[in-house]
Amino acid sequence: MMLSYAQIFAALVFFLFLYHHRSRRCRDPVLTDWPIVGMLPEILFHLWHIHDYATPLLRRVSGTGNFMGPWFSGMNYLVTTNPINIHHTMSKNFPNYIKGPQFREIFEPFGEGIFTVDAEEWTYNRALLHSLFKSRTFDKFVEKTVRKKVDTCLLPLLDEVESQGVEVDLQEVFSRFNFDNISSIVLGSDPKSLAFDFPDVAIEKAFNEAEEFIFYRHTVPRAFWKLQKWLGVGPEKKMATAIQVFDQFLQGSIASKRGKAGELDHNNDDECDLLTILTRQEEGKENVDEKFLRDTAFNLFVAGRDTITSALTWFFWLVATHPSVEAKILQEMKSNENSNKVYLHGAICEALRLYPPIPFERKQAINDDVLPSGHEVKAKTIILYHLYSMGRDEDIWGKDCLEFKPERWISERGNIVHVPSYKFISFNAGPRTCLGKDLSFVQMKMVASAVLGKYQVEVVEDHPVSPALSIVLLMKHGLKVRIRKRMKN
Repeated sequence: MMLSYAQIFAALVFFLFLYHHRSRRCRDPVLTDWPIVGMLPEILFHLWHIHDYATPLLRRVSGTGNFMGPWFSGMNYLVTTNPINIHHTMSKNFPNYIKGPQFREIFEPFGEGIFTVDAEEWTYNRALLHSLFKSRTFDKFVEKTVRKKVDTCLLPLLDEVESQGVEVDLQEVFSRFNFDNISSIVLGSDPKSLAFDFPDVAIEKAFNEAEEFIFYRHTVPRAFWKLQKWLGVGPEKKMATAIQVFDQFLQGSIASKRGKAGELDHNNDDECDLLTILTRQEEGKENVDEKFLRDTAFNLFVAGRDTITSALTWFFWLVATHPSVEAKILQEMKSNENSNKVYLHGAICEALRLYPPIPFERKQAINDDVLPSGHEVKAKTIILYHLYSMGRDEDIWGKDCLEFKPERWISERGNIVHVPSYKFISFNAGPRTCLGKDLSFVQMKMVASAVLGKYQVEVVEDHPVSPALSIVLLMKHGLKVRIRKRMKN
């Protein structure tokens, strides 16, 4: 008898199932790999608490395992929290691991900035920004800008909150504070989004939305969001609109700065914003165009805004819920007003360890490799580094890894303990270590000292605290607090 079309189709499907199932067999699967849909359903079901859900799963596979997405979706990753693997891929064999074309697709709004490019483009961006961030003139400009914003906006706003006895979302306060700061530092203009009435600033809202939709691209198959983008529907339509609004803002700033290029005073320390410096360097050069300026500005907005907002928000929540830590910080501030604040530095590091602003990183292999853990890496394999889980790994931080313990960063002689970047990876590791690390600590210490020295921050009772679903680890419900003025001794 002739085989029916249904039988032929069933046989073909069964053959494809066997072939694909055998080809997908992997070492240390993180979750159950179901036919066709892979491990994605379980991830989507637990997406609301994905970071805490992933932590014990990675512990179960000794810190390194495979995630397999739906068949033919390309969502297959090697996930690791192993410091030795991270040291290998980010330092020892750095040339073999790149951001890659898929990363640039997902992070399309970043353009060709320092966070997305590889090879010669990355080297050029890195060298250019390195010379800027290592400039004492630029350091002084950043410190002056942040200090002015603290004194003229942040503290007066908190004074008003305290006097009226109202609750305030401290995360929103820090978000607007840092948005104004980074705009002043990068573009030389303050959008004044930080005010008691929390004005609706279109560019700030557009920037927030763009980041949210980038995270969305991580959670669905590439073909799905690409189709949405082509059709101009759903989150992709909203992201395109948000990027258009923010790009108009950036392009307007660039055009204005270029129009005044001949009027810039090269000896004026008040004209040391990034765009001004790049415009000066651009004079007589053809390879620095408007797109380069736009992409560089966008990347630095991401680096200097939400990451510091995240760090400050989690820091203040941890300090507010750990009175003994707060008392030690205040004692240090009282006795060492003008010296290095070692305990405060340790408390900030602890907040970054437990709640890293960027909860995961990704790289793509160029050639086949074998990790120190013994896991094989095929060319084009995408590796995910789960920084959030690393901070909760007993093998890295000990049995007390879940405790907020600034003392772990302080030696018996009272100095800061050096922890290798491949263990404490909040500022990346290897050649891609964050250029703004030192400036970030300066800004965070400046804000922490100013606020804690004058106010007591009390978290509103029963306020829910959990990470938001975003490329930056912000609080899902913000941080609702009450502000009390400290009694003078």
